Parts: sequence; structure tokens; C-alpha cells
Amino acid sequence: MDLPLARRVHLLLTVVLVTWAALLGGGLGLLLAGRVMAVVVAGAAGLGAGAGAFIARRHVMAPFRAESRADSSDRAAVADRAEGYAVADGYAEGLAHAVLVGIATYQAAVFPVTPYGVTDEEREARRTVAYRVAAHDGLPHAIRATAAAALEAVDEGLDAEYARAALTALSAAVHAHRTTG
Repeated sequence: MDLPLARRVHLLLTVVLVTWAALLGGGLGLLLAGRVMAVVVAGAAGLGAGAGAFIARRHVMAPFRAESRADSSDRAAVADRAEGYAVADGYAEGLAHAVLVGIATYQAAVFPVTPYGVTDEEREARRTVAYRVAAHDGLPHAIRATAAAALEAVDEGLDAEYARAALTALSAAVHAHRTTG
């Protein structure tokens, strides 16, 4: 049985992961409750690691299956499929949601519910996080542009309704990206 390199590497990593999980679980069980508990915890940890690797196998192998189905002369189709897989996988969607959460927490710091509810340091930290996440390279352009408008509205700090409307527009853009991605 000749396994492709990607499958062999995944199998090797799974064996290493299961072994280390069993060893660490056994050591922890031995420290906490003795030999019987060490065997039980080692078995549970090894079984959990193996089950997790088995469940993740289809997800891990998907880019390699797309590559093997394509002709060697059609590398552009492979790149398109890999890009589509990344979008379907949720990377850009996750970034978009992180931007939404970051800007929402920054908005909550700029317009707190109670007066003096947020310190200047906390507000500045939330601003920094929101800007860093919004500037991420993997973020789709439509989300980045809407996030910039929302950050501008929150940065002004004058009108809570205007900032809320900008955040609602960002939320709609994130939702639209999720349904089209």
C-alpha cells in the first residue's frame, strides 16, 4: 500500500501526537492518583488525541486532494481551488468577525454605559486591538473598507448613533461576506 507523502506525514504526526498525549496523561495520572489512574488517563488522552486527529483528517487532507485531482499543467486551477477552500474554510470569515468584535468593544469603550466606566488606558488598548485586526492582510477589501468607516465614526466620538450605524453597516458587510464566501 503506497500512501502519498501528505498522508504519511499526517499519519506520522498523529502517531506522535497520540504517543505524547498518552505519555503526558499517564504522567499526570501517576502524579495525581497512582498507577490505575495513570493507565486510565493515558488511555483517555491517547484515545482523545487519536479521535481528534481522525476527525480532522478530512479537513487536513482537503487541499492535497484538490491538488491531486488537477492536471499538472493546470496550476492556476489548483490555486483557485486552494483559495476557494481557504474562504470556505472560514479564515477570512473569522477575521471579519474578529474585526467586528474588536470595533464593537472599542465602541463600547468610547461610548460607555456609565460615565467614567472605562479608563483611558483601556480605551486606548481597545483602539489598538481594533486597528490591528482591521489592518490584517487576510481581510477582504469590502470588510476592510467598511471597518475603516466604522473606526472613523468611533474615533470621532461625538455621535453614538452615527457610530452605531457604522457598526451596523460593518455587521451587514460581515454577514454578506459570510453568505457569499
